[in-house]
Formats: sequence, structure tokens, C-alpha cells
Amino acid sequence: MKDPKDLRSARWFAPDDLRSFGHRSRMMQLGYSEEDFRDKPVIGVLSTWSELNTCHSHFPERVKDVKRGVAQAGGFAVEMPALSVDESFTKPTSMLYRNMLAMETEEMIRSHPLDGVVLMGGCDKTTPGLVMGAISAGVPMIYLPAGPMLRGNFAGKVLGSGSDAWKYWDERRAGNISDEEWLGVQGGIARSAGTCMTMGTAATMMGIAEAMGLTLPGASSIPAVDSNHVRMAADCGRRIVGMVWDDLTPDRIVTDAACRNAATVAMATGCSTNAVVHIIAMARRAGVRLTLDDLDALGRTTPLIANVRPSGEGYLMEDFYYAGGLRALMMQISERLDTSVMTVTGKTLADNLEGAEVYNDDVIRPLSNPVYHEGSLAVLRGNLCPDGAIIKPAACNPKYYVHEGPALVFDSYPEMKAAVDDEDLDITPDHVMVLRNAGPLGGPGMPEWGMLPIPKALLKQGHRDMLRISDARMSGTSYGACVLHVAPESYVGGPLALLKTGDTVRLDLPNRRLDMLVDAAELETRRAAWKQPEPRFERGWGWMYSRHVTQADQGCDFDFLQSDFGRMPGEPDIF
Repeated sequence: MKDPKDLRSARWFAPDDLRSFGHRSRMMQLGYSEEDFRDKPVIGVLSTWSELNTCHSHFPERVKDVKRGVAQAGGFAVEMPALSVDESFTKPTSMLYRNMLAMETEEMIRSHPLDGVVLMGGCDKTTPGLVMGAISAGVPMIYLPAGPMLRGNFAGKVLGSGSDAWKYWDERRAGNISDEEWLGVQGGIARSAGTCMTMGTAATMMGIAEAMGLTLPGASSIPAVDSNHVRMAADCGRRIVGMVWDDLTPDRIVTDAACRNAATVAMATGCSTNAVVHIIAMARRAGVRLTLDDLDALGRTTPLIANVRPSGEGYLMEDFYYAGGLRALMMQISERLDTSVMTVTGKTLADNLEGAEVYNDDVIRPLSNPVYHEGSLAVLRGNLCPDGAIIKPAACNPKYYVHEGPALVFDSYPEMKAAVDDEDLDITPDHVMVLRNAGPLGGPGMPEWGMLPIPKALLKQGHRDMLRISDARMSGTSYGACVLHVAPESYVGGPLALLKTGDTVRLDLPNRRLDMLVDAAELETRRAAWKQPEPRFERGWGWMYSRHVTQADQGCDFDFLQSDFGRMPGEPDIF
């Protein structure tokens, strides 16, 4: 057990010098006595709450619960607000600011007298942003997931956030539902605090954090408004104090084996395609070289067993929790996991899974009866995506697994949006819709534009899916035959920039291929004529982002923060 004099916070508060006198006096200015903070672990509670982050609207109360737990364990807790990067309102995309949250988290920890941190997130980019920053900072940390909201409801139907919004929007565009019905869906689809209750990006990333060993057992599945969530928050406060005394730092938890466990679990849950850019970035902050090929290999051998929308049918995250939650799912696939890894509990994953049970085997399927025989995601390569692209096979119509058709190419989102509402658009179900200039730099920030809307002309004919390709991302609540994360992106001259309307595109999912059937000499001619677009930014965060962000296959982190650059060789003497 660590000696109190070796606490990191002691460097601020213990010395008998003028600087420490100032630190102590300012704490007294806040109304604290020295007995409150001296010789105790100082715990930062990093909350990504804001009044525009609907997923985290319960966080002000949960901060109190965490602080209660910290105090009970003999620590001293301070709330540290962090960038909220909400998914619902941030434009063009919260992904543009994930790395900003990661940098803020790292620097906030490093520059303040914190011995350990509780990271409070859940909305899509907050989990990876917080975890990336905390891994790089290197102090003991535990992640507190926001938890999913309750099921949606309208006219006796269970609604899933995101997924049903897309479904009903298509029906509205097709003229099949009324204004009154549309308003009913709008009012019933999100009815409590918490993240999307489908297996979208939020649920995916909270599950990845747990599978990586960064949460308390079962924490990622608890609904946000359940009383178990309140108790879990206090438990996090108590546990982080013990982690500080035990010096249980992220490098002992986020190992190669832990990252592969997390990727395997993600595949089994029917994870969001966004998992790819986030788990690669998180792993590389810890010096783990996780690649697209690693993820594809795991996807080929890991069956999807969580029967939760959008890859599954009928069930939502509330049902998943009642069925046993992530602990039960991990127990089902435990033979595919390295259960000897260390977790924030100070115990192994095997210890944490002891006693886990499945209570509904239609929600959490046995390996003998999977939702889909392979994992959630597949990685494609070919002359359209030499550095890779992502597709979610379980969420699209199998008839598109092998498909060949003419491309219909859009250079911008407004151009595409106008075209899909044109009822006279010259398009067939065999066409391949393509949106480019929507990647990490082109978007900017790689917005969730990848689930291109089905053109109204096809909707009215009864079609609800078609092959779509983009260097953008899509929401984890989305579905359909969508090829995403095409790398390199078109904005930097990737092959997608050379595709023309009318060119034949071929998808061969079984062989993991995506190609444009265009002669190599013709492609060279087009490349010679291609011109680099004008820079998106001339100042501020965007200027920095555009000079350092990596491509999708590398996690879209900053080049100076990944891998060997992710860890400082030693914390500098700040005094």
C-alpha cells in the first residue's frame, strides 16, 4: 500500500514552502480544513455533463453519489467539468472534438493535484475521449458509464432511439405515416436520461470499456435511471480510492490481451461501426498495435450473440440488462477471452465473471444459436479502399453481400440530400450511392452521414435498402448495406476521389473486396487531373486538427499522441 507521503497530491499540499502554503490556503478559501485533503487520495471526478447533453442529464446527481463513495473510503473528491462533446447537437460532428476531450482530460489530470480519477461519460465520443486522455496521463482511473435510457414507446410499439427514427422517417418520406404519428414518435422515442438504448455507439463503447477492464463488473449495462446505477456510482467512488493506494494504473489494465478481449466482446454484441476508430485509438494510446486486420480476424470467428437492435430483432438495452448484461455475455464467450487480465477491481476478469448467468437466452444467445454466425463487423479492401473500409453485415440485406452496380456519386452532403428527395431521380435498386469528401479531413471530422437516405423514388417503389459507400461514419443506431470509413479518404486523394458516376462498383463481402471496375490506365489519367481541395481551416482547433489527425484505419487520433508518443517517459517536475 502506498505511503501518504508518496501520494501525487502531496507534491502540492505537503511541503513547508510558499507554493504549498498557497495551495493549502486556497483550499481553505473553499471552506475546507487541512484534515479534509491532507494525507488523503485526492480524486478528480471528471464529468462530461452539459445542459445540451441529454444523455448525461443525470450526471449532476451521480457526481454527488461518486463523491459520497470517495468520502466513505477516506478520500477527498473534487468535481472537474470536462468537454461534453454531445452527439445530439454538436455540428458538424462530435467526432471533430473527441481528440480535444482526450487532450483536455490528459492535461487536466497532469496539471492538477489528482491521485486518481473517476471518468463520467457515455455519449458516443465521451468514452473514448476520456479513456484515451486518462491512459496517457497514467494515474489510476475508473470509468463510470452513463447507462442507456429506458425503452421508447409510441402507440403500443417499443421504439429504439436512432434505429426507429430512420425507419419511420423513410415511411414518412414514402407518404405512409401522418404528421400526427410522426409527432408521436418524436415524443416517445427518448423518454428518460441516458444514452441510446439500442446497441449504438454509446452502448458499444461503454461495453468496450467494461470488457477492457475499466469499469466495475456489470456497470456498462445498467439503465441510467435504475437505482442500481446510483449504487454503482458510489461504488466507483469507493473503488478509486483503493486503486490509488494500490497504485493500480492504466498500463497494468489496458494491455494487448485486454484490447483483444474488448474487440471480441464488441463483435459479439453487434457493435457500432464506430467501434473501429475508437478502439484502435484507445489501444494505441496504451502502445497496443491493434489493426483493422486484427479486428477483421476476430470478426470472422466471433458469433454475434446479443439480440439487440439494430443487428438483432426486437430487444433493447433494458432487455439486455435484465437478461444478465455484459457479464452474462462475456461468460457465454469466456473461452474466447483471456480471463487472466487485471481489471479495476484489482481482480482478474475471471474473478469478475464468477456467478454470471443468462436469464433470457433469446436476448443473449448461446453460441449454438447466434444472431449471426460471424461478428458484427467486416473489413473490406480493394482498389476503392486500399487501407480498408468497414461494413456491418448483420445489419444489411444479405442480397447485397455480393453486388455489382453503377455508381451514383455525390461530392457533398447538400448535393446528396437534394437528390434523394427528387422523385424523378434516375436511379434503380442496383445503383451504388456514393458520398465522398466526408472523411476525417473532408467532413470535417468524419460526420455520421454514411447511412445515405434511400431516394424517395425507390421508397415509393417499396425499397428500403441499397448499397451505399462513403468515407464518412454512420450512427451506431443505423443499419443497411453501408460501406463506411473508406481509407484513404477522398479529400486527401484516396481512390474514392477518382470514382465517377456510371462506373461499375463491385462488393464481394465473402472475399472482403470492394473495387471499382475501371481500367488502371484510366485511373492514372484521372489521378493526374485530380486537384487537392482548399484547406478547411485557417485558425484554431480545426487548423491543428487538420494537420495532425490520422486516417480512419489508424483511429483518427493525432499523430503526436499515438503509440510511443502516448506515454510520457516520466512526469516533469512542475514546480
